Amino acid sequence: MIQRKVLTKERADFLKKDYERGFIKFCKLEAVSCEWGRFHSQVRIDETHRQQDGFIHAGVMATMADHTAGYSAFTIVPEDRQILTVEFKINFLRPAFGERLVCRARVIREGRKIIVAESEVFDLRGERETPAAKAMVTLMAVPKAELMRHTRPEEFSGDDGEMIPGLISERKSRDGLQE
Repeated sequence: MIQRKVLTKERADFLKKDYERGFIKFCKLEAVSCEWGRFHSQVRIDETHRQQDGFIHAGVMATMADHTAGYSAFTIVPEDRQILTVEFKINFLRPAFGERLVCRARVIREGRKIIVAESEVFDLRGERETPAAKAMVTLMAVPKAELMRHTRPEEFSGDDGEMIPGLISERKSRDGLQE
């Protein structure tokens, strides 16, 4: 009998909130749902998401596919790990021009350090869902403490773009890491 792994409600709520920070917040991507090995997101399209011909920009779809795959990986690793994209490939299946995009990502290989996920991006036009892109994403699970050794506080800024002295100290404290 296969034992199904379950994501705690607290962890799922944290990941959904964490998903919508920084550049992703700027892009207006929203977390929809998450469970063990899966993460779903959406974006309501406005004119800032469109390219010169009126289609949804490929960069929006690529960002969505990569970030959502990363959060599907976050659902399977311990809380002391961060996820970094190692590589991704995306196929754009057809131009998207609807009023919303939905992305569904799932982990297809659960390694201790290397994780492979796939993302599918759908163009929503009314109630009709049309496949727009598919991505294969290779990710790496890295201990938070290891990442902190390779960063400098002056490289980090808050949501408003202003530099925040001591942000790493605050994050280390929040995450229970030593100074």
